[in-house]
Amino acid sequence: MAITIKFQSENKQFHLSNKDISYIFQLSEDGKLLQLYYGKKVPQNRDYSYLIEMHHRPMTTYRKDGDLLYSLEHLKQEFPEYGTTDFRHPAISIKQANGSNLTNFTYKSHQIITGKKTLEGMPATYVENEQEAKTLLLTLEDQLLGVEIELSYTLFDKFPVLTRNAKVVNNGVNVQSIEQVASLSVDLPDRDYDWMQLSGAWGRERYVKERKLQQGIQSIESTRGISSHQHNPFVALKRENTDEFQGEVIGATLVYSGNFLMQAEVDTWDVTRLQAGINPFGFEWKLQPGESFTSPEAILVYSDKGLNHMSQTFHQLFNEHLIQKNWYKKDRPVLLNNWEATYFNFNENKLVNIAKQAKNVGIDLFVLDDGWFGERNDDSAGLGDWFTNKKRLPQGIGNLARKIKSLGLQFGLWIEPEMVNKNSDLYRNHPEWILHTPDRKSNHGRNQFVLNFGNDEVVENIFQQISAIINESELDYIKWDMNRPLTNVFDINLDANQQGEVFHRYVLGVYKLYEKLIRNHPNVLFESCSSGGGRFDAGMLYYAPQTWTSDDSDAIERLKIQYGTSMLYPLSSIGAHVSITPNHQTNRITPIETRANVAYFGAFGYELDLNQLSKDELEKVKEQIKFYKKYQSVIHNGTFYRLVSPFEKDQNHMTWIVVSKDQSTAIVGDYKMLNKVNQPYRRVKLQGLNPDIEYKIDDSTYSGKELMNVGLITSDASSGQINDQNNRAETYDFDSKIWVLTQLEEH
Repeated sequence: MAITIKFQSENKQFHLSNKDISYIFQLSEDGKLLQLYYGKKVPQNRDYSYLIEMHHRPMTTYRKDGDLLYSLEHLKQEFPEYGTTDFRHPAISIKQANGSNLTNFTYKSHQIITGKKTLEGMPATYVENEQEAKTLLLTLEDQLLGVEIELSYTLFDKFPVLTRNAKVVNNGVNVQSIEQVASLSVDLPDRDYDWMQLSGAWGRERYVKERKLQQGIQSIESTRGISSHQHNPFVALKRENTDEFQGEVIGATLVYSGNFLMQAEVDTWDVTRLQAGINPFGFEWKLQPGESFTSPEAILVYSDKGLNHMSQTFHQLFNEHLIQKNWYKKDRPVLLNNWEATYFNFNENKLVNIAKQAKNVGIDLFVLDDGWFGERNDDSAGLGDWFTNKKRLPQGIGNLARKIKSLGLQFGLWIEPEMVNKNSDLYRNHPEWILHTPDRKSNHGRNQFVLNFGNDEVVENIFQQISAIINESELDYIKWDMNRPLTNVFDINLDANQQGEVFHRYVLGVYKLYEKLIRNHPNVLFESCSSGGGRFDAGMLYYAPQTWTSDDSDAIERLKIQYGTSMLYPLSSIGAHVSITPNHQTNRITPIETRANVAYFGAFGYELDLNQLSKDELEKVKEQIKFYKKYQSVIHNGTFYRLVSPFEKDQNHMTWIVVSKDQSTAIVGDYKMLNKVNQPYRRVKLQGLNPDIEYKIDDSTYSGKELMNVGLITSDASSGQINDQNNRAETYDFDSKIWVLTQLEEH
């Protein structure tokens, strides 16, 4: 095992390292944890205490009487507290019975274990073989309060990854109110970073945004009860010269699906404090004597080889240590979803006819979306009643499932289990089950209200309903949607002083339902969704190995969405479908070839009525599905590189490549937005190939070294005048090209 976690008693230093990184901190004389170094691996068995610098500075407060050097305001820390000489934002804040928030957590003990502990009731990375990771469990104690904090640090054997979380244990006699607890806090010695985030809104999720760190606070957050379309729980701090292929970058994410806060606080001495955790806004947890509270897991990734290497680390970590093992490396079914084909306008015969055509072109899975349940004739009724809508399907959902399966297809359903319409039996029987504030009007979204998933009775009711449907239909797949954020966040079953717990209890209830369904139905493939990408986070990925990336299925819009999503999430998790044109979100008309060429780089499927396509289009669909099935393993399990960004100013092209692990096969996707005339010639330097291999592309051969150093010509007819004298095929707006590189066989 390449992992080493050492405590050097002579200088009280902890040094955590694997083959790639080192993470070093030290105990102060009074038991505080002082951060020394995080970055590329450095030698162990050295004394790094010289990295602690203390100078006298005016207007500073000090820890010891008569001492004018030791102040936490000017030291880098591991788990800081506010108010006892540090004035920056803390990692922990506990309000006590006397109204004080002052705490004094100091080192008590530590333990080094092989492997990694699970987080009860919450998703987290895992190991199957204990030799894949080592963990430092470090206990801090506030003796006055009788409260302990167990800080967990896990290093993985194969990756430049460090995971963190904190567990607060109340061993005292009084109730303690946790107002803030960070999963991750690390102080970095300078501010020479560009801050990168993934932000947007419905239909344009996870756009790449960058800005330079400045003195003050830079942050992203969610207060919506979900990780949100607006800001994904991910940030990267990269050096100014860092690009996709070179330079230093630190990536951080939170394995959590609710309100979060990620921030970088730069003080006026240019120290950067990076923190991630549950958003303290609207949060307060009453910790009774004998109880504990566990924060979500945070993941830190270090790369000195640019953004692509950071992303590839996240991809491999998520595939091997976050996604459920029964889905890792398993080919996903090519699906057809009926939503944009029919919306609510369907019956059994119409669905079966679409399914028959799906089978003819090679589809594996037919998915019935919204409208199959309760009195669901539009979006104003039926949510909460998870039984067959007999007006649409008079012979029941089980009968439809049997007909679909008799065609040789798998069968899947759309559900939205966290929501209820007032026009439903569930609401009429249990109006008290929604999140609502007494004596105040409740707000709806899409005519629906949020069930209180902090109530175990609600979770059990929904579990029983969904479980019965799974059994009746012998379901293979579930698309789990969630079409609105949380408002009126109040739990009538909790005391007034516990209302700050409601957001987090809700998320734990969602995880609980997932756990129960997966445990009882382990062969069901779950795809998470929240009006598209509103809850695309590592927490969801633990339960559902793929996510509907965006409700915007337009191929050109998807270039930016999928490019940004790939900063963190593996291609196998990125739900990507070929939809109808004109596109239902943008009204754009794009070639069916381009729609597929974009969707290949994800969990592939179709979102249209195949019976409305021409004979020529159906033949193209057949070929697309054959292509995807042939290369799905390369796409999902290979190494992905972003080559040309759509976010560069005035950029009219985008290119990416995925390379098989053995480097024998690669697939390049190249995309053009608008057609122009008499343009420059284009050439893209490829990445990840074996320099010593000869690759065949169409009827030509090139060495890997040639393709990576000279480049692949991607010019089309727009590099001149598009006419019959041009030796290139005609090209159009929204054109695209896929190149398959295969190792030339030796004879």
